[in-house]
Order: sequence, then structure tokens, then C-alpha cells
Amino acid sequence: MLMARSEVKCYCCGLTEECRPAYVATVKERHQDRWIYGFCVEAIKDENSRSSRKISTEEAMKQHVSFCEDFRMSSPPAKPTEYLIAAKQLLRRTKDSQMRERLGGCRPGMVTWGA
Repeated sequence: MLMARSEVKCYCCGLTEECRPAYVATVKERHQDRWIYGFCVEAIKDENSRSSRKISTEEAMKQHVSFCEDFRMSSPPAKPTEYLIAAKQLLRRTKDSQMRERLGGCRPGMVTWGA
């Protein structure tokens, strides 16, 4: 038997996704009854950790929502496919470097584009 899915929209970035109701409820419970996409959750954590002063999760979320709004109002990239590939590579490198730091303090090397 297939479980029903519902479409939800991210409070921060506006991305829509189909999810099972139980998962939607869990995410909303963690974020004051707001659906927040996984990448946005990570961005909010990053906003909070990068702040020079102690800020609440709510303030970090407001900053991220503001960033998303500014991004949506900006012009699209000239080559969207290349932009998406570069964004995915950046995310992968960021996650890889975080893992390396946890495992031994290594730092990522210099990256060159378009070689």
C-alpha cells in the first residue's frame, strides 16, 4: 500500500516538495509550525554559527528568509545549468571539508574553475 504524500512549500525559499504527512508534521514541529526545506535548515544553522553575536534561531531564520528574497529578486544566471552544477560542487566540498575537519583538521585545497 502506497502512503499518501502532500505538497508543501518551504517557508524560507519557496521550494515545493512532495512529502509524507508524518514527515511534514515532524519538520513543522521542529520549526514553529513552518515547513522548512533541508538545505534551508542547514543555511539557518550556518547563519547562526557565523554570527559575531549570539542570535536566536528565529533571528537566523529571518536573515536567511531575507537572503532568499534578495536572491529571488536578482537576475537569473547567464548559464543556469553550469550555475547549478557549481552550486552542487560547492555544497559537496563544504560537506567534505566539514567531515575532514571532524576527522583530523584537514583543510580543502585550492579549487580552479574551467580548467
